[in-house]
Amino acid sequence: MLRLENFTEKDEQQLIAWISDPRLLVQWAGSSFTFPLTSEQLEIYRQKANCQIYKAVEGGLTVGHAALKNIDHINRSARVGHIFISSEERGKGLGLKMLEALLEVSFNELQLHKVSLGVFDFNEPAVHTYKKAGFQIDGCLLDHKLVDHEFWNLWEMSILESEWNVNDS
Repeated sequence: MLRLENFTEKDEQQLIAWISDPRLLVQWAGSSFTFPLTSEQLEIYRQKANCQIYKAVEGGLTVGHAALKNIDHINRSARVGHIFISSEERGKGLGLKMLEALLEVSFNELQLHKVSLGVFDFNEPAVHTYKKAGFQIDGCLLDHKLVDHEFWNLWEMSILESEWNVNDS
């Protein structure tokens, strides 16, 4: 069973090892970090007030990383970010389990109304997983990010509490 645990300083080196090249860093975190990823950058990340940062643990093994960012209790919204499944664990359905755990926290614990995310359009496995979790495509931001002289499009996706409850039953 996959569970979310708080991401701590002890987890930093594993995440740094996973994010091994500049393009992967941008795909994982947009413009939030610079390559190479460092403990100093992750320390600042862990200090963010409106952010809950997790490692995903399955069978005693850390298999991924995720965050709920921009948590806004007034508007009852948040943004899923920094989703990552280790390369050895991909293709096993862990991304969906991690999303379901994040939505459980979002809608049941934090009492949010809406959760959104952004995903680059070429990341078809992630788009498929987000749709399977109940996220809907809100629109596409064309040429959103310039990476190595190439523009990347970004799908904006979201799920409402009422849509999640339908999926949850």
